[in-house]
Amino acid sequence: MKTLLLLALLVTFSLVANAKTPIGIVIHGGAGTISRDMMTAEQEQAYHAMLGHAVNQGYDVLARGGSSLDAVTAAVTILEDSPLFNAGKGAVYTFDEKHELDASIMYGLDRSAGAVAGVTNVKNPILLARAVMEKSVHVMLSGMGAEQFAQEQKLELVENSYFDTEFRYESLKRAKQALVSLPHQANATFDPAWKMGTVGAVAIDRNGNLAAATSTGGMTAKRYGRIGDAPVIGAGNFADNHSCAVSATGHGEFFIRYQVASEICARAKYQNKSAAKAAQEVLAELKSVGGDGGVIVVDKKGELSWAFNTQGMYRAMKTEGGEMHSEIFAAKE
Repeated sequence: MKTLLLLALLVTFSLVANAKTPIGIVIHGGAGTISRDMMTAEQEQAYHAMLGHAVNQGYDVLARGGSSLDAVTAAVTILEDSPLFNAGKGAVYTFDEKHELDASIMYGLDRSAGAVAGVTNVKNPILLARAVMEKSVHVMLSGMGAEQFAQEQKLELVENSYFDTEFRYESLKRAKQALVSLPHQANATFDPAWKMGTVGAVAIDRNGNLAAATSTGGMTAKRYGRIGDAPVIGAGNFADNHSCAVSATGHGEFFIRYQVASEICARAKYQNKSAAKAAQEVLAELKSVGGDGGVIVVDKKGELSWAFNTQGMYRAMKTEGGEMHSEIFAAKE
């Protein structure tokens, strides 16, 4: 009898030991007024290529047994290095024709997090956000203090002009023209085109640990040190192994006020909804109050999804046993 019981226990242990958590990663490159009519075939191909490259690099980390933290860091770093997206190299201009960048990262295992805001000379803000999480007792650093910490951590620093691109400068000129008759930017009607291209990634690794990362150049023609949702834990970024991981993109003021990222995970955790359904609900509710944007999501079971309420969102995903899949536009009705 004892022998049979021992065998049963060994079989059970073997099954548990051999059970594999499905790995997967989703990335985004921003949501907004992305129209088929305004994009050439060459531009569309370039976006698909870069999305595919970033998601594949992140997935390769997972496939080698790496952590979800390393996977999202790898993917977002690639997107920051591309001029196609409003993060890192492709960051938009402030009103004063400079660049101020924000980023955050969160680990679902213990809800550790790091974030930076308003940095001007850090080549890859996501690496600085991770350093804040792992090498300091803080969660968020900003401005000159964050840059001093980056220097101490020996991260790559660049001149602010490194982030210059002609495309973003033309966007700035159009935005400033629209603002010329207004006494204060706060009086401006938000144009989704002014904030498009924030990047992010969420992933689940073999150990079932979730992670999320988000990085942005913010809003075109922003003033007064404006900070959006990307570095705000719970708004533009969130990860918790007990529910889900979310990276958001869109009109940051709404995402902060409605705590979009953590709200999705809270509904999944406490209302027993799928994270995908919760994301759809939250984005629909956000739209009803004037908030445009989108999210990418992975839940504790490894289900990958995205949701957005705009004309499009640059996005890609890769799951275990599946092919890489990238999309740009909303599905035709």
